[in-house]
Amino acid sequence: MRVETKAFAKLNLDLEVIRRRPDGYHEIRTTMQAVELNDTLVFAFTVGGESSVTVTGFSLGNDGNSVLKAHAALERASGKKFPIGAELHKRIPPGSGMGGASSDAAATLLALKNAAKLDDVDLEPIAAEIGSDVPFFLHGGAALVEGRGEKVTPVDTTTPAWFAIAWPGIQLSTKTVYQVWDEVGGKDLRRAAEHVEPRLKDFATMLGEGWRMTGSGSAFFKSAATENEAGVAIRGLDCWTAVTRAIDRW
Repeated sequence: MRVETKAFAKLNLDLEVIRRRPDGYHEIRTTMQAVELNDTLVFAFTVGGESSVTVTGFSLGNDGNSVLKAHAALERASGKKFPIGAELHKRIPPGSGMGGASSDAAATLLALKNAAKLDDVDLEPIAAEIGSDVPFFLHGGAALVEGRGEKVTPVDTTTPAWFAIAWPGIQLSTKTVYQVWDEVGGKDLRRAAEHVEPRLKDFATMLGEGWRMTGSGSAFFKSAATENEAGVAIRGLDCWTAVTRAIDRW
C-alpha cells in the first residue's frame, strides 16, 4: 500500500513577537496563510526493520528529519508499531521561514493516521509536541496563530490570492533567530535575522519596496492581485524564486 500526499508551505502575512516565556518558547501573534508551493511525500508500510526516508530536491536543512520525528511520535501516541519507507521530494527551501519541515511533519501525521486507521488518536497535542508551526499545518488555509503556535483560529483574509517569493539561498535556524531576538528585540524577527545573517539586509534592499520577510527568514514575499503581476515581481531576480497562490483549509 502506497500513500501519496502534499505538504504545503506557509507565509506569515504579519508577525508580532510579544515576549520570551519562562519555558523558553516565545509568545507570538501572526496571520499564517497556506500556499500552493509544496513538498511531496510517498509512504509505504514495511515489514519489520527500521523506518527510513529518501530525500530528493532540497536538503532537509537544519531541522533534521521531521518525517521520522512525526512518525515516531504517532507510534508512541497510538501504542502501535508500523515501520515505513518514505520518499520526500522537497520543493520548499530549507531554513526559509516557509515551514517546510513543520508541514512535512503535519502531512506525515495526517497521512499515517488515516492509512494506519488510528481513528482514536488526537493529532493536535502530537503536533504541538513536534514543533510550534505544526498545529497550523494540520488544517492550513488562513489562520490567526498565537501562543507559541498551538493556538490556531481560522480567519478570512482579504489578501490577494497570488504571491511572489524570493529566497537568497541562505538557511536560517529558527532557534538561533529567536535567541538573537532575545538580545536585539524588534516587533517581528527581521532585525534578529539580519543580525544572524547580515547579507539579508542587502538582499531586502535589492528586492525593493513591497517585500516582507516570512517568519524567521530568510525568504521574502510580495502580494499580487494576479499570477502575471507576481511573475513580473520576480522577473530578473538572481536568486531562487517562485510564484504561488493562497489555498484554503484542508
